[in-house]
Amino acid sequence: MNDLTRRTAFQLAAAGAGTAAASTAASAAASAVKRKDVTTFVFVTGSNGTAGGDAELTLRGHRTVGVNLPGHGPEDQLHRAYQAPQDLATLATLPSPMAGVTLDDYVEATVDVVRRVSRHGPVILVGGSLGGSTITKTADEVPGLIDRLVYVGAYCCTELRSPAAYLETPEGGTSLGAAILPGVVGDPRLLKAIRVNWRTNDRKFLDAAKAAFIAEGTDGEFLALLNSSLPDESLQVSSADARGRKDRWGRVRRVYVRQTLDRVIPLALQDRMIREADEATPGNEFEVFTVKSPHAPTRAAYQQVTDILDGLAK
Repeated sequence: MNDLTRRTAFQLAAAGAGTAAASTAASAAASAVKRKDVTTFVFVTGSNGTAGGDAELTLRGHRTVGVNLPGHGPEDQLHRAYQAPQDLATLATLPSPMAGVTLDDYVEATVDVVRRVSRHGPVILVGGSLGGSTITKTADEVPGLIDRLVYVGAYCCTELRSPAAYLETPEGGTSLGAAILPGVVGDPRLLKAIRVNWRTNDRKFLDAAKAAFIAEGTDGEFLALLNSSLPDESLQVSSADARGRKDRWGRVRRVYVRQTLDRVIPLALQDRMIREADEATPGNEFEVFTVKSPHAPTRAAYQQVTDILDGLAK
């Protein structure tokens, strides 16, 4: 497998007058104080995802917001050639909004959101899969504005520089992330991005993708995952240096949610990254939770993740 193919495989992975007026003002002030106590969960998506929060966490009284990563807007990526019937020849050559997008660009967008929401109370920054790289480097930039970092089956680079490097370790050797390769459209070197045709009806690709990402899910959950995935992802982010600085990232409290059924970031690799991070910052070790979940959590598995996040804000 050459370097380009290897990188491609690793892309895989919110009243009245007088007294009444004074009473209203006092009530507003009390409300403002209460709002300052509300935690905001900031979610950073992994590969091919769009910005989104967590409705259940919002119903439980928290704020949630998703980061709009550069190039990750559906309006930027979706085209008639991607619809059915597909025009694969056109799809293979369309310019990509992800061309040249870097990890630094992701971090800049995330820092902007963290700065804005931190004015209103504690911030818990959550990253899944490749989103782990973004939250680590965001913590390097604004460690004092983040109450906790939460890695949900995500990359946390400490000894090795990048997610791609970790997938080349023995612990990453069983990853099924290469399942996306048959779905790649166009030449990544020309597009300067990785484009996957998630809307193909190729049975071999669909079976391999389900086995990799959500084997325990229903067909409906799997197809919903595909239909919510954007075709293009950065060619650079998975191989970018995503190591956190001990004096910046290393001082932010952090949580890891292990996904025991993950076949893209195998459990052994998750455990290696947890161990290496803890060794790097022995005074600030991961708080670890475990869920029985594939790489893309099923509805039942994500309910457990929501419960964990809710508990962190109390």
